[in-house]
Amino acid sequence: MQGKGFIKFMAILLGIVCLYSLSFNIITYNVEKKAKEFAKGDEAKEKAYLDSMATEKVYPVLGLTYQQVKSKEINLGLDLKGGMNVTMEISLAELTKSLAGNTSDENFNKALSNAQTQMNAGGKDFIALFVSEYEKLVPNGKLADFFANQDNSAQLKATASNSDVKSYLSKEATSAIDRSFIILRSRIDGFGVVSPNMQKQEGSNRIFIEMPGIQDKERVRKLLQGSAELQFWQVYQSQEVYPILENINKTLAATLKDTVAKAAVTDTTSKGGKLAGLTKGTNAPAAKDTSASAKTAELAKASPLINTVLQLPIYQGENGQPQLMPGAVVGYALQKDTAKVNAYLARPEIKSLVPTTMKFMWGLKPRTGTKAFELYAIKVTSLDGRPDLSGDAVANARDGYDQNNNPDVTMFMTSEGAAKWKKMTAEAAADPNNKKAIAIVLDNTVYSAPTVQNEIPNGVSSITGSFTKEDTKDLANVLKAGKLPAPAKIVSDFVVGPSLGQQAIDSGLLSFVLAFVVILAFMAFYYNKAGWVANIALVINVFFIMGVLAAFGAVLTLPGIAGIVLTIGLSVDANILIFERVREELAQGKSTNVAIREGFKHAMSSILDSNITVFILGVILFVFGSGPVQGFATTLCVGIATSLFAAVLISRLIFESMMNKKANITFDNNMTRNAFKNLAFNFVGRRKLYYIISAVIIILGVVFYVKNGGLHLGVDFKGGRTYMVKFDKQLNTEEVSKTLSANFEGEEALVKTIGTDNSLKITTPYHITDQDPNADKIVETALRKGLDGLGAKYTIESSQKVTPTIASDIITSAVYAVLFSCLVMFIYILVRFKKWQYGLGAVIALFHDVLLVLSFYTILDGVLPFPLEIGQDFIAAILTVMGYTMTETVIVFDRIRERLAESGKTDVQGEERNKLINFALNSTLSRTILTSLSVFFVLIVIFIFGGDSIRGFIFALLIGRIIGTYSSLCISTPIVIDLSKDDKK
Repeated sequence: MQGKGFIKFMAILLGIVCLYSLSFNIITYNVEKKAKEFAKGDEAKEKAYLDSMATEKVYPVLGLTYQQVKSKEINLGLDLKGGMNVTMEISLAELTKSLAGNTSDENFNKALSNAQTQMNAGGKDFIALFVSEYEKLVPNGKLADFFANQDNSAQLKATASNSDVKSYLSKEATSAIDRSFIILRSRIDGFGVVSPNMQKQEGSNRIFIEMPGIQDKERVRKLLQGSAELQFWQVYQSQEVYPILENINKTLAATLKDTVAKAAVTDTTSKGGKLAGLTKGTNAPAAKDTSASAKTAELAKASPLINTVLQLPIYQGENGQPQLMPGAVVGYALQKDTAKVNAYLARPEIKSLVPTTMKFMWGLKPRTGTKAFELYAIKVTSLDGRPDLSGDAVANARDGYDQNNNPDVTMFMTSEGAAKWKKMTAEAAADPNNKKAIAIVLDNTVYSAPTVQNEIPNGVSSITGSFTKEDTKDLANVLKAGKLPAPAKIVSDFVVGPSLGQQAIDSGLLSFVLAFVVILAFMAFYYNKAGWVANIALVINVFFIMGVLAAFGAVLTLPGIAGIVLTIGLSVDANILIFERVREELAQGKSTNVAIREGFKHAMSSILDSNITVFILGVILFVFGSGPVQGFATTLCVGIATSLFAAVLISRLIFESMMNKKANITFDNNMTRNAFKNLAFNFVGRRKLYYIISAVIIILGVVFYVKNGGLHLGVDFKGGRTYMVKFDKQLNTEEVSKTLSANFEGEEALVKTIGTDNSLKITTPYHITDQDPNADKIVETALRKGLDGLGAKYTIESSQKVTPTIASDIITSAVYAVLFSCLVMFIYILVRFKKWQYGLGAVIALFHDVLLVLSFYTILDGVLPFPLEIGQDFIAAILTVMGYTMTETVIVFDRIRERLAESGKTDVQGEERNKLINFALNSTLSRTILTSLSVFFVLIVIFIFGGDSIRGFIFALLIGRIIGTYSSLCISTPIVIDLSKDDKK
């Protein structure tokens, strides 16, 4: 074996990387275990303990804090941890109308409406659709008449063509989505979510947000859908605010004189909610009443605010005495103390000490290299409490570099805004010895507070500071955020309760362990000592999979665990291919050493072809899928890559080592030695019987499709709301459906049992197209009213909402995924095997498999004790089934190619071709059956123990695995005969 040293080096290097990536999970597990032991079941205590550890160094070698380590561990998805995810859609229709000055032109608004209708039906580019619709309505109309104005003259001329306007609108739409992303990100950070996940869905106007641990739906919706308001405020100087802070400090000392300094009050609406909380050592189990802690307590009594939780901006003066630093920053507090400062300032006796013209706001980001946030005192100059200038005064903003090549932001005001800006800046720069700042505020958070050097008369301002390039990009986007209203609406959400998440974790881990044991036992039994080599490679493979997922920062979901478990089943496929070829070589009388080398050599092309096909399907799943489907695809692709390395290269190293030691290597036992020997099934001769069997099942599927009124589409595909509800007793689903339907004003309430009889899945389209912000609350109120009337205690364990717009997009993506997969498979086989008949035969088999799985779904829907829904998970299952079929088919084609090469021919016809195909099918039958059994065993284990939430998904894989095996043997290869009838000898 060549390159053994390099393979060993790569294995060790990959092992070190994986061990490093997984070490963060071990560290966080230990810290969280101590928190549980300390809290003894008290959730508030446990959270407080973990918050106190946020800035503590818990990784001794690397010196990383708990917060840093926590951010590097494998994150659990909502289905495992509980929480909420939402998909926000930026309203490009309202953005476009706003850019046009909210015109009342009938044709313009009709074009907007038509474009939105097409978007709802699965369209992709709203701007292109709008321009196209307008040109249909007004063939010679000029869109520049609506959009070109004095404020955007640099970007769009009054003589611009419709194509130029389309380009301008596309840039503005992209910019609006970027701005919305920044605003939503800052809101989520302020909400106190640990490890939030935010992604812009490329090519669309949507943003996906995942918030582990969050359950308050109404609060999240209010937070995310609130309109962002950009404001410009004058600010007080630190010297002006210091006397007020000192007075507050004295009042607090008097009020709290009998109170011991406690841990910071946790308030998830403030910066302190994100892993912030306790003062170091206060509530930690190892805290001791040392002299240092006693002094700290005494200081906190005498000065509860200043120099305890809020530090003043101090510098050492020329006389060596501390001086108050001039400027807009009036103080700064550590992240864990911001909530306590907020609580102090909110006390009734403190509010009376603060002038009505003053309000406090925190800066957006901590000071460079620290966890301390800056505090500003905003000056309210108007009687109505409104800011001096609002975001609509900004015409444009762009990031760039100043004359010293430092990152800066250039801001352009509208003509009206420039006049107000001139007045504001003149006042701020009036005193040459005490130039003041103006705060740029969004969502009550100060993004920047630049000091004004001079009056700005023309409305063009340069904002400089200690910015990075990313800072200036963000600030430019924020400045543009107030210019145009582009409302962000929640178009889908999914909430999982913590109890359901824990149940999913337990089910997923149980299925993982049991499936792993089943595979190990099967390989050891069937292949004897060689089976143990495969098992060692399998254990290493699982370690690599988890390590690579951790290194990539992947989010582990329940479908992701299913992907890992399936990869375990698929990873033995390479070893089975190798071992079966080795057994063939041994049967020809070759020595063990020669047989092993020949087995690896002859199996390699089949292994590569089969794994590449599944990997391609995994990539297609990742591109076209979203959420759980992407999680499944990620683990599948990672698993295939690591499986090839472990099953082929590492197992080969182990065999080489055993051969060097002259160890006795066996590939069978008395029970398995003669299995699948001398097989001679006439697959080709019976192909028409197989065609009839498949046709009968498909026809039955069509009959049941008509009888059942179509497929049972999940909310993913039709839109609606789904609730998982657990009751304390068994209920009749029809009665529940009637009761809820009455409360839903006659709208359908589809009720199905899931797993146990007292767990129901309730789906309804009630108010799903309603644009009212309170629609979610209306539906949930009606649901609870109906459930309350059933006379049973209940818990809503999860909820999901998908709007028709999202549903149509998912359908479109699913269709594209299946069709694109078939096209890619056809091209791949055509390139690899040089015969279009092979490619077309494989594609026909793929469509055959999809139709058969759909037929079984329609036939068995309502018969099985769990819902058979067509949703995103089902598409993942269908594409995985297609991967199985392709794997099996490619291996047969590879054997045909190998036999032709041995005979020196490129192709054969007639009866010789029939015999060749039968030979290929029979000679690979042992591998086909064994691989199918190994995966089938794994799927059965997941189906039984994997939990209710993925039972329908695994059922699709189960029947798909059976169909895939049947299809590869009886359809995809035999059909090549019928496709080649016109070939001449």
